[in-house]
Amino acid sequence: MERSVQYGKTKINFTLSRSKRKTLAIEVHPDLLVKVIAPIDASLKSIEDKVIKRGSWIIKQIQFFESFLPRTPKREYVSGETHLYLGRRYVLKVKKSDKSEVKLKGGGLLVFLKGNSKAQAVLAGWYKSHTEAIFIKHLKKNIQAFGNFGINEPPLSIKRMKRRWGSLTSTKNLILNPELIKTPVKCIDYVIIHELCHLIHPHHGKEFYELQEQMMPDWRRWKDRLERTTI
Repeated sequence: MERSVQYGKTKINFTLSRSKRKTLAIEVHPDLLVKVIAPIDASLKSIEDKVIKRGSWIIKQIQFFESFLPRTPKREYVSGETHLYLGRRYVLKVKKSDKSEVKLKGGGLLVFLKGNSKAQAVLAGWYKSHTEAIFIKHLKKNIQAFGNFGINEPPLSIKRMKRRWGSLTSTKNLILNPELIKTPVKCIDYVIIHELCHLIHPHHGKEFYELQEQMMPDWRRWKDRLERTTI
C-alpha cells in the first residue's frame, strides 16, 4: 500500500505492509524507498504518527543515500577531459582521422573522428557496445554461480535510472544502469548478484543478506566502492 505524510515542508512517501509483529519498523533503502512494516492491528493514524515522529531520521537517511546516487557532470567531449571506464579514469584525446573509432591506449581514451563526426556520438556508440557485451558476460558468469538454486537467467535491459544502479522488475526482468560501465567489474558483479538474490528472496531480510554473503563474501567492499564512485 502506498501512503504519504507531511513532515514540515517535506512530503514523505512510503510503502506500508503488515505482518505478525508487535512493533512497527521503518526502513530506508539505498534506492530511497521508505518501507513501513506494521502490526496487523495497528491503526492507520498510529502508523502515520509514528512515521512523522521519525521524520527527521527518515529525511537524514534519504539525504545520506542521495549523496551516493549516480551523477554525471556536464561534458564538453574535448581533449583533456577525463572519462571513466571500468573503474579507471582515462584522459580524452580527440583526433581527426580517416575512420571514426575509439581506442584505449595507456591512460588515454583516444577518439578518432572522420569528417564532421562528433566526439560525443562516437564515444557514446563505443560505450554502448562495450556496456552490452560486458553486462551480458557478467550476467552469464554470475547466473552460473546460482546453479544450485534453480533460477533462470533473467531478461536483461540496459536503462539509465536516476536513483538505482540496478533493479529487478515485478516480471523478473533485470535492469542495469549503463553508468555501471564506469565502475570496477567487481561493482558490476555486486549489483548483478544483489538483483539475482532477489529472484530467491524478494525482500531485504535476514535470508537475503545471508545468501548475498554466500554468493559474494566481500560484497560490502564493492558496495562501498560503488557508492563512493563519482561518475
